[in-house]
Amino acid sequence: MFTKHPASFAGLLGFTLVLALGMPSRAAADADDPPTRVARLADAEGSVSFQPGGTEDWIAAPLNRPLTTGDKLWSDRDGRVELQLDGSFLRLASNTAVSFLNLGDEVTQVQLSAGTLLVRVRQLADNETYEIDTPNLAFSILRPGLYRLSVDESGNSTAVRVRSGQGEVTGGGAAYSVRANESDVFAGTDQLTEASQPGGPEDAFDAWSAGRDRRGDASVSARYVSPDVIGYQDLDDQGTWNQTPDDGYVWFPRQVEAGWAPYHYGHWAFIAPWGYTWVDDAPWGFAPFHYGRWISYNGAWGWVPCPRRPEGAVYVRPVYAPALVAWVGVGAGVAWFALGPREVYVPSYPVSRGYVRNINVSNTTVNTTVINNVYNTTIINNKTVNVTNVTYVNRRVPGAVAATTSQAFASAAPVSKNIVRVDSHALATAQARARAPAAVPTRQAVLGDRRPGAKQPPAAVQTRAVVARRAPPPPQPAFVQRQAAIASNAGKPLSVAQTRQLQPNVAPRPSAVRIAPPAMPHAAAPPAVRANMPAAEPPPRTDRPPAMPHVATQPAARPNVPAAEPSPRTDRPPARPPVVASNPVVSRAVHPNELPAAPRPPSPGIAESALEREHLQQQQQLHAAQEQQRQQVQRQQELEHQQIAQQQADEARRRQLEQQHQQQTQALQQQHAQQQQQLQERQQEQRRQAETRSKPAERPAEKPTPPANRQDLPPGHTA
Repeated sequence: MFTKHPASFAGLLGFTLVLALGMPSRAAADADDPPTRVARLADAEGSVSFQPGGTEDWIAAPLNRPLTTGDKLWSDRDGRVELQLDGSFLRLASNTAVSFLNLGDEVTQVQLSAGTLLVRVRQLADNETYEIDTPNLAFSILRPGLYRLSVDESGNSTAVRVRSGQGEVTGGGAAYSVRANESDVFAGTDQLTEASQPGGPEDAFDAWSAGRDRRGDASVSARYVSPDVIGYQDLDDQGTWNQTPDDGYVWFPRQVEAGWAPYHYGHWAFIAPWGYTWVDDAPWGFAPFHYGRWISYNGAWGWVPCPRRPEGAVYVRPVYAPALVAWVGVGAGVAWFALGPREVYVPSYPVSRGYVRNINVSNTTVNTTVINNVYNTTIINNKTVNVTNVTYVNRRVPGAVAATTSQAFASAAPVSKNIVRVDSHALATAQARARAPAAVPTRQAVLGDRRPGAKQPPAAVQTRAVVARRAPPPPQPAFVQRQAAIASNAGKPLSVAQTRQLQPNVAPRPSAVRIAPPAMPHAAAPPAVRANMPAAEPPPRTDRPPAMPHVATQPAARPNVPAAEPSPRTDRPPARPPVVASNPVVSRAVHPNELPAAPRPPSPGIAESALEREHLQQQQQLHAAQEQQRQQVQRQQELEHQQIAQQQADEARRRQLEQQHQQQTQALQQQHAQQQQQLQERQQEQRRQAETRSKPAERPAEKPTPPANRQDLPPGHTA
């Protein structure tokens, strides 16, 4: 028997939540970029139907079809399905209805209307939210692990079994933590009643899923491919890895037709918001056509995978691309060829500069300067994108270029059955284009090469409402609306912003989504009342915290988990940058190393509830925004520091020069004074000499006779 952990959501919103809600996870310029990830329809057994978002048609599920927000799947009574995501697997049992309420860069929100769903989460990023919504509860996955959810036929109860990991059930105003090796049934909608049940042995569906897991865990390709690449597990049995001198390890497919080349055997489907998307016929044909690049080596085609996650370096998760090709103008037809390593892919759908950079650097080794130049030419300057100055390595490989009619291209017709032979000279002289040709898609382009008429879920299942913690985005506009908008957009794919403008006219969801009310304190029922439990139930365990502890800046400590650093206070404004005095002589430049970084908030991976994880995610978003602001201040201060240092150096040089000038002036003055004195002395000497030469000669004066004594004078004389 297992004890549940009811929790309260009341009072948990504080300054961190208020501030973090205003912090977007991406820059404003990137807000309208399409998602960088999708789901892949990797395996389908029995009768499996698919409904693209914005349509009312159910078709036979096509393998390798990329799935995104709004797409729906139905596995009939004999069906099984595997969906692959970059960090998880979704496996549908028979009589199971699943759709994607939201599939974005940081959100995976799945609607389970009926049946059984197995979810294996291999990795869960700190900023990622993973939610399974059923008719009576929302299940949030908090840890990587293995989860099984089953909705009964009436839709009134959901069985949750956690084989490994940890999750949280939200519904009816209460929250329950469900941990590893626990199994529970939750009944009711307005108020949940919880009953533990034995896990029971594995059934055939569990065994099939476990076999798929073992196959993926033993994948040889995992040594060479980034783990975030969808579908690399299917390469093991269909090809070999060989090392090449220029591109490292390259995967070469086996058992392909003579003259085989990439992007020849499949069709073009129109999938919003990316537009025309390649769907390959080969069972392994997903990863090599949406990631990496292709080369021709010794007469064989090989796939160069995405760079693996580097140790200690900045890592960009591989960005999904609808098709990594360049285009060739061949008159009325459409032609293309696979891009090679170090060649820039230019999306045909509206994107930001950051998106173009990431989709290239995450899929191949390419110079960012080249990316910026191509972006400026093809997107900013809105050129016709005739790339005459680019040498594509694969363009001149015999058989590399595939061509078909414009009608086949825009209607998802198989390329191999609608191939157009183009003269080699015409191909050699035709201009290469970075973007796909503008073409208004037909309805068949959205449905793919499959025809309507497949089995579909019962009407009660299709209109069944589900409970969600997170509000999903509005449903996609109907294809008729989008088709008209694309026609008015000159055949180009709509941007995310343009699609958003169409959504106010979208009809309400046929299957409504009810947002779960905030969970209030939930008192556990008396032991005798709880179903399938003895009256003498042992007391609740106290060695682990409740599903959602009372509000605290730092989550409750967990056994065997080191205590996290205290979160930075968010109830005070950020510190102002230091003020530097205007006088560079007396001021001291503030070096950016003197600005301490705020401690990083605890990882959402330690959260014990969905709301706590959400709060920690918001704290991390706030911390990231504050860190960005701090780095901006640092850069500004560094610039000011350099300027002031330069000013100080200039001032010191000026003083040195002034001192030198003063010394030189004083020395010059002394020299001038000495010279003046010497000149005066010479002039005086010259005057003396001149006076001496100008005077006549004179006799020496006679010595006067002393006067006689008065007594000796004769009478009548005076002296």
